[in-house]
Amino acid sequence: METIQKTASDDTIEASAPELKNRGLLLTGLIIAMLFGALDGTIVGTAMPRIVGEFGGLGLMAWLTTAYMLTSTVVVPIAGKLADLIGRRVIYVTGLIIFIGASALCGMSQNMTELILFRGLQGIGGGIMMPMAMIIIGDLFTGKQRAKWQGVFGAIFGLSTVIGPQVGGWIVDSLNWRWVFYINLPVGILAVILISIALPKHKAVGNVKFDIPGIVTMIVGVVSLLLALTFGGKDYAWLSWQIIGLFVLAIVSLVSFVMIENRAQEPILPVRLFKNRTFTTINGVGFLMAVGMFGAIMFVPLFMQGIVGISASASGTVMTPMMITMIVASIISGQFIQKIGVRKQMLLGMIIMAVGFLFLGTMGMTTTKLLASSYMMILGLGMGLVMPILTLALQESFPKSELGVVTSSSQFFRQIGGTFGMTILGAVMNHKSSVLLEQNLTPVVKQLPAEASELSNQLTNMIHTNPQALYSSLLSPEALAKMPKEFVQHLLPILKDALVSSLHLVFTIGLVFVLLGAVLTLFIGNIKVSDRKPKKDDAEKDAELSTGLA
Repeated sequence: METIQKTASDDTIEASAPELKNRGLLLTGLIIAMLFGALDGTIVGTAMPRIVGEFGGLGLMAWLTTAYMLTSTVVVPIAGKLADLIGRRVIYVTGLIIFIGASALCGMSQNMTELILFRGLQGIGGGIMMPMAMIIIGDLFTGKQRAKWQGVFGAIFGLSTVIGPQVGGWIVDSLNWRWVFYINLPVGILAVILISIALPKHKAVGNVKFDIPGIVTMIVGVVSLLLALTFGGKDYAWLSWQIIGLFVLAIVSLVSFVMIENRAQEPILPVRLFKNRTFTTINGVGFLMAVGMFGAIMFVPLFMQGIVGISASASGTVMTPMMITMIVASIISGQFIQKIGVRKQMLLGMIIMAVGFLFLGTMGMTTTKLLASSYMMILGLGMGLVMPILTLALQESFPKSELGVVTSSSQFFRQIGGTFGMTILGAVMNHKSSVLLEQNLTPVVKQLPAEASELSNQLTNMIHTNPQALYSSLLSPEALAKMPKEFVQHLLPILKDALVSSLHLVFTIGLVFVLLGAVLTLFIGNIKVSDRKPKKDDAEKDAELSTGLA
């Protein structure tokens, strides 16, 4: 263990209770930081074609997203624990400064390798920023007030998803792709100033004990697991030595992490938390919800492009109605929870999500954009009812001394669940498609004339390696317009039939994960949303936590 001396101050975290004088200023800073941090993910996506056009490196393009995802995911639980140990302000401002500095470096990048490295650094700042807003909301407000404000912050996150592509497109077209990153500088500096002024320092006496072995083993384990899930079945076969090696490294590292955490005085993610029914159940619901949600809705734009026949750029807009209903539901969820309670609202939201997946599984050749959008709105309604109260329920169930850890754990398990879902359902999609295309498309491909041998080889290879890319490249209106009519007549029905059948299976499995999450909500205890002010020490909750009965 390494130790450093904590900085003492006359202000304590308790000063950030509801009577805080600068609460309005602090909330403004939190909202600004949340908005520009959340916008970054969707804005950057619109700049990728321009980036590749300038730097080349098409094969490395996926790393612009992967590098950010890896670092932002792994740093979340570390940030939560450090916020408990050395205070909210120093951790939050550090994350903001890292994010701002990395954004500037991204904008100044001269090649793809530099940009990927700086995106990874930016992910560290983003991974610190995202849970800190919810942690501070837990400090600022009573339980009932938290419900409202966490719904508002959830709505801000959803809003960023809606406006991000439009803002990014405007920046790229009007200025330069580098301004997608530079725009973070003035906004981020304003957030740093507001939060530094309004958020009190944390008073602490004694030494902070950093769990360095735990941090190292967790980083190695989580990064290895995420890399294996990200590249398995795409860049490398599941049984390749690269993927097997990553899984083995992940298992060894995570087992070592658990052993280290059992002995650590200040563990990053205390193992004893997993003995607590509330902790495991709520994070289990969040994990299962994310598996189904992120793993299935990523395929809706593919359906809209391949079956409905809209352009690749326009297919992303089908997600907007879902995000709008999620925003509305997030805002009203704070008021709704007062009437029906945590468990009932969580169950209701999961059931509504299940209904949305059920309808998605009925989409076929005649489905219109309007109908698909209405199904997505149902899904968004369920998401908006569930997502804000996952964090709220954890904060209400644990003492103040654990607030950072349990709050960050909620986001951590959801991010892991999203990656797991995209991997599992992506593998299901590819396997089902490969079987159907091998049966029905391969005989047609073999009948192509000799002058089309290059195309025939490409199609055969994509059938076995990447059916999703096959759908995207051949079923778009732009691609179909360039193909001979006879070829389209033979090819199109087979491709569409395989895509619909594969997506039906994907949405069905997504439905199963959501239903499992709904069943798990039945085991959540009777969590009451309190009206009392947060306290640093809560003897009753500490006793429950230690016995694992909460």
